[in-house]
Amino acid sequence: MKHFFFFRWLTFPFRYAFSKIKKKIGKLDRLRLEVFLVIGNGSQVFLKGRVVEAYRQSRPSEKKSALQNILATIRRYAGSSVPDAKVQVQYGSFGAELTADSEGIFESLLYLSDSEEPHPKTIRLSLIPEEGLVPEKAWVKKEIQQVIEPSPRAIISDIDDTVIISKATNLGEKLWLSVSKNAYTRRPFPGVSEFYRLLTVDGEYPVFYVSSSDWNLFDLIRDFLKYRNIPLGPILLKDSHVNLRNIWKSGGGNHDHKLEKIRFLMEFFPEQQFLLIGDSGQHDPELYAEVIRDFPGRVEAVYIRRVGKQDLDRERELNQLLPPNKVAWVKTTQEALIHAKEYLYLS
Repeated sequence: MKHFFFFRWLTFPFRYAFSKIKKKIGKLDRLRLEVFLVIGNGSQVFLKGRVVEAYRQSRPSEKKSALQNILATIRRYAGSSVPDAKVQVQYGSFGAELTADSEGIFESLLYLSDSEEPHPKTIRLSLIPEEGLVPEKAWVKKEIQQVIEPSPRAIISDIDDTVIISKATNLGEKLWLSVSKNAYTRRPFPGVSEFYRLLTVDGEYPVFYVSSSDWNLFDLIRDFLKYRNIPLGPILLKDSHVNLRNIWKSGGGNHDHKLEKIRFLMEFFPEQQFLLIGDSGQHDPELYAEVIRDFPGRVEAVYIRRVGKQDLDRERELNQLLPPNKVAWVKTTQEALIHAKEYLYLS
């Protein structure tokens, strides 16, 4: 991983300069505003997205061949991000101007005024006119996913090897699944849809997905959840840029960003109690243990899918942080379903 960051640091001036030159001479393709996340808590709205050169992406299908899916993956990762692009944000009667970073990513925490009632339900974004920038669309409009009153429960869930079969501990298998499958041919673990619908009362309670996959996979994950009838919710992915040269690193590396995003959710919704779901293949048990210590009384229960051999010493730490039967180590989703019905009194 250190070599990757060194390479990114070493090549950054060239990549950044190339993008700036293309913009200056008007050689950028039409630009796309991709909005990943717009969530609100009644007084604030958090927004995240990126500016990229527009690329054509075919719709997923069960009939697509491995070759067609590989070509779609190439298109997904070949698009160039646009640094320093300026984005105008309009929500209700208020506006803000954001600037994309060196990887084309923009984000902001926007504050809602008490004087504006009712609060806006949507947000509009547009590229600020600049020489060499031609937007694909004049405006992009997104609904604000609001959680104003605490629900009886909210879910924070990992994705790889928790919801979707990813083989994250096997680099070769993980890479092949990533490039040769699409949202309709990737497979969930059996029973995941039923389990998540049980926990969220058919999608009534909020669910947030946090993963070490990169933002290039946002549309794949969203379409996968829709297709497999798994409750939808905000998706928070890894910020570091992944392209065709380092595509194999998607989902790997340091997972501290997951902890940062979970902490953000706990702080953004300070009165909400959460249930955490993950797997033992990476560092979810350790991350979740830290969350429980940092936010006492805020975690209702934890479900961890066992990947590989059982590690009793590793499990002991997490087991000691919550009351008995509030941490479930399971091999299958069916085991998790049985546990939820018995100990969370769900039916």
